[in-house]
Amino acid sequence: MRRLVLTALCALMLAWPAAAQQIRPAIVFDMGGRFDRSFNEAVHRGGQEFQRTTGIQVAEFEVTQEPQREQALRNFARRGQDPIVAVGFAQRGAVQAVAAEFPQTRFILIDSVVNLPNVQSVTFREEQGSYLAGLMAAMASRSGRIGFVGGMDIPLIRKFACGYVQGARAANPQIQVLQNMTGSTPAAWRDPVRGAELARSQIERGADVIFHAAGGTGVGVLQAAADAGRLGIGVDSNQNHLHPGRVLTSMLKRVDVATRLGFEQAQAGTWRAGPRVLGLAEDGVGVAIDDDNAALVTPEMRARLDQARAEVVAGRITVHDFMADNSCPVQ
Repeated sequence: MRRLVLTALCALMLAWPAAAQQIRPAIVFDMGGRFDRSFNEAVHRGGQEFQRTTGIQVAEFEVTQEPQREQALRNFARRGQDPIVAVGFAQRGAVQAVAAEFPQTRFILIDSVVNLPNVQSVTFREEQGSYLAGLMAAMASRSGRIGFVGGMDIPLIRKFACGYVQGARAANPQIQVLQNMTGSTPAAWRDPVRGAELARSQIERGADVIFHAAGGTGVGVLQAAADAGRLGIGVDSNQNHLHPGRVLTSMLKRVDVATRLGFEQAQAGTWRAGPRVLGLAEDGVGVAIDDDNAALVTPEMRARLDQARAEVVAGRITVHDFMADNSCPVQ
């Protein structure tokens, strides 16, 4: 009996590292703050889901100035936080530097790629989710004119716009798509007043559905659309609840899932460095349908969505990736 007990204890001790690692996770948010109702907030939500289910505290830091990115990552690494999520493409340089200094610390970079053995780089097929949003926008539009408001004018946001146009043209080849970018600096992510101005301008030109990919700036876009009796489309997080009945859908970019899974993998001992690309096939992107927008989504629209999703996943529809060659053939 004693031998059996000792054997069982040894087996448990050997199995423990594979079953659950002791981790100290952390998140460094991008500009705009953790409660931007969009990108950062989705990451925060993923961290909170992990914290609730495991009881493991997730440390957080909100960047308000450019130099803070590298400082925050380095401070967390020095304190023994691991793994550390760096939110946003703008943190690529900071991750590149700090991950090289702390090779034993694991980093999860969202929206960009760093090729180091302790960095997991998570990117998304935003064009695929935006294709579905464009399909819905064109089907919902009565004017034959829809809009897009981007945040900072960078290839990543052009990627959203291009997929949106391609989806809209698949539903209505004659659709007109008005486009504006908010600015060329990080301030473009946190200017809801400017977002509302751009949305109103597009509405004055006939747009009756407007999709934003603008972070906190997009809150103003959705408000302006709702105030004018038009439809908005949210992004990243499910924003349907912000204006029930006036948000056609939200293009989901599941950074919450990427964050939670990264922490869970680290805890389980299955975390791996390298690229992770999440699209429709991986449920990494999609569109939100819930009680707040169900009345806006017709049976015909649902059928077209299901068909388009299946065809994209099967490879029968290829949605153009602007970042592959910095062009959009459907513009």
